[in-house]
Amino acid sequence: MSVTAAQGFEAAGVAVGLKSTGNRDVAVVVNRGPLKVGAAVFTSNRAQANPIIWSKQVIQDGVVEAIVLNSGGANCFTGSFGFQTTHQTAERAAELLGVSAGDVLVCSTGLIGTGDEVFRGKVLEGVAQGIAELSADGGENASLAIMTTDTRPKRSVISRDGWTIGAMAKGAGMLAPGLATMLVVITTDAVLTSEQADTALRAATHVSFDRLDSDGCMSTNDQVTLLVSGASGITPDLADFTAALTEVSADLSRQLQGDAEGASHDITIVVRGAANEDDAVEVGRSVARNNLFKAAIFGNDPNWGRVLAAIGTTQAEFDPYNVDVWMNGVRVCHEGGPDAPREEVDLSPRATELVIDLLTGDATATILTNDLTHDYVHENSAYAS
Repeated sequence: MSVTAAQGFEAAGVAVGLKSTGNRDVAVVVNRGPLKVGAAVFTSNRAQANPIIWSKQVIQDGVVEAIVLNSGGANCFTGSFGFQTTHQTAERAAELLGVSAGDVLVCSTGLIGTGDEVFRGKVLEGVAQGIAELSADGGENASLAIMTTDTRPKRSVISRDGWTIGAMAKGAGMLAPGLATMLVVITTDAVLTSEQADTALRAATHVSFDRLDSDGCMSTNDQVTLLVSGASGITPDLADFTAALTEVSADLSRQLQGDAEGASHDITIVVRGAANEDDAVEVGRSVARNNLFKAAIFGNDPNWGRVLAAIGTTQAEFDPYNVDVWMNGVRVCHEGGPDAPREEVDLSPRATELVIDLLTGDATATILTNDLTHDYVHENSAYAS
């Protein structure tokens, strides 16, 4: 059911020709209330697409009536024409829904630097067609419409004590913090204020989407949105809601990791024994972005020396000659020296776990990444052709 699993939401996903494949390419999600609460987090890239610039303005008052998303074009670096396109998208949706354009979020994904009158016309057509097809069963079609190089849709639903969270996501490449190149829409029928929604969303993304670092490349269009309808009439404990939201976000992050472009290994990097959480994240990120390590994993080579070389570039507090490293359950390095023979490590499964113990403190963090493959290079060398 995706985003329509929660009460109070309708959605649609339609095809208007933005994609050469003819697949669905415009999604609309509408909050029917009674609450119209919204919260969002955005890419930290200084280069930001027109929909991000628009949506940052919309979200300031915490009121969101609807969100329109298109694939098949990022509408980024398209100048004033591109911003006008985003503005007109919100205005068209607002006119058809009888709401204010200032309460309509807009998201786009696809190739950067393209956009013309044909693109604009198709997006506006998609808005009209999508709103005409809105239904409480439209969540699955909406999740299909936001896909680009994704090979499958990403959806997640969780229910707790009479309230529900439903979600959809897209993302397969340019996966790095600042959210990864993802569009995520999360809905809930729980009763929350805009301040509570914002607090919960930031806490959830901090330990999920922000720790997905597949290829180290940050997008211009990332946005994670939480919409609150309050239709269940139930006000959950904020800690309980945040825990459930984090669970949904972590599930979607794993789905994004598992569909990363060209990847043959899904690598979970667990850093423990750190002096603090920031150190653990920095150390995990240094390995996730190390092409030598990622290439070794692609070749099923347990080259743990590349792990120590990577973490040595950080400012984290630890002794590089007193570190333990496990690869898929085998301790290959103990206190900065060789331990079990490399031959004992089986890297043939897609699921790969790297554990780094800094033997310094009690903090832990987990980073998700992928290997570096021929297919990744090929897919991204031909993305615009």
